[in-house]
Amino acid sequence: MTNSNVTNSNVKTLIRAARELSDSVDLLSFAEPVTHVYNPLAYARKSHEAYLGRVSGDVKVVLLGMNPGPWGMAQTGVPFGEVAAVRDWMQIHEPVGKPPIEHEKRPVEGFDCQRSEVSGRRLWGLFQERFETPEAFFEDHFVLNYCPLVFMEESARNRTPDKLLPEERERLSAICDAHLLTVIRALDPDHLVGVGVYAEACLKRVVQIEDCRGKVTRILHPSPASPASNNDWAGKVTKQLQKAGVW
Repeated sequence: MTNSNVTNSNVKTLIRAARELSDSVDLLSFAEPVTHVYNPLAYARKSHEAYLGRVSGDVKVVLLGMNPGPWGMAQTGVPFGEVAAVRDWMQIHEPVGKPPIEHEKRPVEGFDCQRSEVSGRRLWGLFQERFETPEAFFEDHFVLNYCPLVFMEESARNRTPDKLLPEERERLSAICDAHLLTVIRALDPDHLVGVGVYAEACLKRVVQIEDCRGKVTRILHPSPASPASNNDWAGKVTKQLQKAGVW
């Protein structure tokens, strides 16, 4: 049986931590080739906090992505936030603002965005198929991103956090590590699942900071940029999670 007091406490902790993360990363600056930085925790705060409010039970599995995609979380404020999955399945549909400086090729249209993020469609599609309802999923699962920022070059090309300048990565990682550790301490999950190699490395690093009991494992990233993901990604990941004892 879910302890509502614990759940409410966890949600409050997650919201407070997300606001602190948002404020901290907003103080950072990034040199070229990065020309545009989006922080959906700020301009899509309402939908992000509605998402955090979905945590409803004793979370046993935390899945970690790298950072928002331009057609996913950048639009909805939800990790891997493919519009249809967030709006139609999770029933989250909050007003979304705009980043201070918007790239003309990457407009933020919120839930009116007609583009679909493949990674998010695959990830949330698997959860929808397995759990049927968001309530069943969020009873013991939670998804978040390590870094909340979207980085773009002048051409609108996406630039991932691992490609930032070393000093920029160091400052960003210190903030993101602290946030991730706060989430892990609050939820105390049995399993920590990196969605891809980068996220797994972040989890391993943070777990070493403090002796967390969660077991770290990795699943194949759903990005279409990975050839292995374009052939039965859901089937492969289900087997990975079963082999690791997560499912």
